[in-house]
Amino acid sequence: MQVRPLIAAAALLMASLAQAAPTSQQLQELARQEQPALLETLRALVEIESGSRDLDGLAALAGLIAGKLKALGGEVSMIEPGEVYRMEDTPERQGQMVKAQFKGRGSNKLLLIAHMDTVYLKGMLKDQPFRIDGDRAYGLAVADDKQGVATILHAIALLQKAGIDDYGTLTVLINGDEEISSPGSRATITRTAAEQDMTLSFEGAGAQGGVRLATSGIGSAYLSVEGRSSHAGARPEGGVNALTELAHQLLQMQDLSEPGTGLKLNWTVAQAGTNRNVIPAQATAQADARALRVADFERLEKELQRRVQHRRLPEAKVQLKFELRRPPLEATEASRALAKRAQAIYAELGLPMQVAEVATGGGTDAAFAALRARGPVIEGLGLTGFGAHSNDAEYVDIRSIPPRLYLVTRLIMEMSGSAVK
Repeated sequence: MQVRPLIAAAALLMASLAQAAPTSQQLQELARQEQPALLETLRALVEIESGSRDLDGLAALAGLIAGKLKALGGEVSMIEPGEVYRMEDTPERQGQMVKAQFKGRGSNKLLLIAHMDTVYLKGMLKDQPFRIDGDRAYGLAVADDKQGVATILHAIALLQKAGIDDYGTLTVLINGDEEISSPGSRATITRTAAEQDMTLSFEGAGAQGGVRLATSGIGSAYLSVEGRSSHAGARPEGGVNALTELAHQLLQMQDLSEPGTGLKLNWTVAQAGTNRNVIPAQATAQADARALRVADFERLEKELQRRVQHRRLPEAKVQLKFELRRPPLEATEASRALAKRAQAIYAELGLPMQVAEVATGGGTDAAFAALRARGPVIEGLGLTGFGAHSNDAEYVDIRSIPPRLYLVTRLIMEMSGSAVK
């Protein structure tokens, strides 16, 4: 590769952009030129392990990201988790959020979000290091979601090289607890997104390179029964069988799924008893819940609490706790309109784009952003890839870097009131 001619061409292109709004062709060329730098950033992100419970790794990665945002001219701050939504598996401490704000000449407020934590345990990087093989970049958490962080960083770099600052504020939020249902960052995401005119979330685009307007909501139900132990052979009548009561509760809650609305409740874990010859005094069960609408979770919790009052053994004490691990993201007219613009922009590049309006899998932070959002929220603005949470096959498609950077830049331009020539 001849580096000097490329640098000279980029300098000439940037000089011309300083005089006028960029053309579509100029933006596409700048996006192509940004690809090598994005890959180097991606390598640096992957080479720092950052599991959701690895506070040292998360701090190191947050420092790297903050430094890059400062170098781009952002007003950067580190946000400590404050309003923590505690669930059964929430660690005592969560990683910081990195927030950066860029001020432009316009009035619209735009938000870009991604996460830096991963599902992997410390030490797994050696088995999945960053590497490039043909059109694919492999590495630990490269698809979920370090590509999202890299795409945001270099979309901002592209905006600056193109001389685009017609927005009012461009805010970046990178959190470190998404993979554990965002207990420490959800309140900040919701509050910040409520002030925005558009929110773009940078989870991966999947294998097809589309965008998503809906994601599943995830909930958990925890059922606990307290009875009284007694000798199962000599004096069973002296006990209160917590297992019997648990079985009764599960049977009367087995019909709460609604295939027509997408509401699902499945009891998946149960525990009871200590010895074969002892009437069990304790019994517990857990359920996985899914919903496509926020209101369905609220309705489900009310019905669970109502049914749990009906006991088979009057002396048994029954408690039910419901956790909203992640609300569903629901398609809106505003998000549909923005997705149509995204399709049109991709069409300029000769590329198809699928728009998913019905949730097909797990939930994301876009749902927290949409809870009180006044503007559209779109998920899946990251790179095309495959193998998230895989121990050996996670990758992103390098060929998706230029079109994805171009798409994000154009959406920001259009939401800022500017357009290409």
